[in-house]
Amino acid sequence: VSINPPSDRVPGQHSDRLWPTDCRARPARDKILTLMRLGVHVPMSGGLEAALQWARRCRCTTMQIFSRSPRGGPASALDPALVDAFTRGRRAADIDPLVVHAPYIINLASPDAVTWRNSVRLFREEVERAGAFKARYLVVHMGTPREAGEAAGVARVAAALEQTLESDGPVTVLLENSAGSGHGFGDRFEQLAAIRAAVSRPDRVGVCLDTAHLFAAGHPIHTPDGLEQVLDAFDRRVGFTHLRLLHLNDSKKPFGSRVDRHWHIGQGAIGRAAFGRLVRHPALRVVPMILETPKATEAEDRRNLAVVRRLASARAGSRGTLAAHA
Repeated sequence: VSINPPSDRVPGQHSDRLWPTDCRARPARDKILTLMRLGVHVPMSGGLEAALQWARRCRCTTMQIFSRSPRGGPASALDPALVDAFTRGRRAADIDPLVVHAPYIINLASPDAVTWRNSVRLFREEVERAGAFKARYLVVHMGTPREAGEAAGVARVAAALEQTLESDGPVTVLLENSAGSGHGFGDRFEQLAAIRAAVSRPDRVGVCLDTAHLFAAGHPIHTPDGLEQVLDAFDRRVGFTHLRLLHLNDSKKPFGSRVDRHWHIGQGAIGRAAFGRLVRHPALRVVPMILETPKATEAEDRRNLAVVRRLASARAGSRGTLAAHA
């Protein structure tokens, strides 16, 4: 499997798809928040109704949940009546899209046959559960191929997707970029592109970019020029239309650390100014954004969301070279 698929793009030439039609016209400041789909990963410890009310109180317009324990173990059966009530309440509150995050225990890149088969089984279950929730997206960490190497990891993840997405379905799987820790799989855009190129249903496979993971893996999103370079590289290698979700997280660890430690927006090493550029960027503000910042209480979600909303509605300075194309 090639991890450097050929491109017919001229180097440095932006794809027309990078700036969708609905973001070419610059909205007034008071309309930016209306365009944004902003939310948090909501805890499920209190049940579906409690999760929905948490999202409503935080004024979320999108939300992310786990459908089961993220650490593994058997999943409880979904109650159709509760799921239906949750879906009706979510739609009434205009919380869309719903995102389900797959358990961390899944390792679709594993070179071990038993681990890989168990991971595929759990992954298939999660696709079905996400569909029951009427979720639009299922986010998955791809795992690690360990010593087997990058090409083997690409092949294993692609094979898992082939087995799971054999038939039509409403759920799009989003491959989440990694911080590059351990054996460093999933931190390069070429790997994401190679996996999509290797499946027969690429229309059902998109990408979720996590800002803390990008920063930890050495993608310089914290500087104005760096952000433009990263977005251009993603567009050339993957294609911007395949970016379906952003995980907005600051980083507790320094740039290029390859350590995944989420932190409060504007209080970590990425910084407040960088997040202002991110959330106001014409190519990003139409992408749903989910915060996965640390929290012990709902108040911490509210504080982080308030920071993002202030940054999004603030008067922007220079938005970099990409803004000229908007």
